[in-house]
Amino acid sequence: MATLSSKKTGLFFGSFNPIHVGHLIIANHLVEHTDLDEIWFVISPHSPFKKKASLLADHHRYALVNYAVEDNSKLWASNIEFGLTQPSYTSHTLSFLEEKYPMKEFALIMGEDNIVHLDKWKNHQFVLDNYSIYVYPRPGINQSKFHDHPSIKIITDVPKLEISSSFIRRNIREGKDVRYLLPERVYRYVKEMHFYTH
Repeated sequence: MATLSSKKTGLFFGSFNPIHVGHLIIANHLVEHTDLDEIWFVISPHSPFKKKASLLADHHRYALVNYAVEDNSKLWASNIEFGLTQPSYTSHTLSFLEEKYPMKEFALIMGEDNIVHLDKWKNHQFVLDNYSIYVYPRPGINQSKFHDHPSIKIITDVPKLEISSSFIRRNIREGKDVRYLLPERVYRYVKEMHFYTH
């Protein structure tokens, strides 16, 4: 396991409320078709400054991500942001990870819709100057000033699935069957715990 620390690690940030097959297809494609060796799903904590009734407790979302990736050694669930100061900023999380795992090379993973607003991020220039950003395409997004930045890697051949966590939550609330949109163990846990039903 000595080589684990030197792996190139993609950080896929999100609330994962819940994690679904679309997230997993993107992550699996990137870890199989780019130079990323592994991908961490970095679960964003429930901000104490916001009241979101539909956002599951941190430990439940962490459990769901663990269930989703448990049989894939290249995908990991990370609760690293749960213990950091709120609100969590990506630049702060990256600095913390660099200190904790100095032998790793970290990169970011995000949807094309996010890089359009990258200049609104706290310390966005620090992120651009120090990290590669792997971007998966999203429909209807106009090219931004960041598309041609040397740190941005647009991965055009990622399978495109228009699935969102909000769509899944709405369907569950309406009593519709979402079993094929979620990994099996995630689906069972959500169903058994009656998550998102109201």
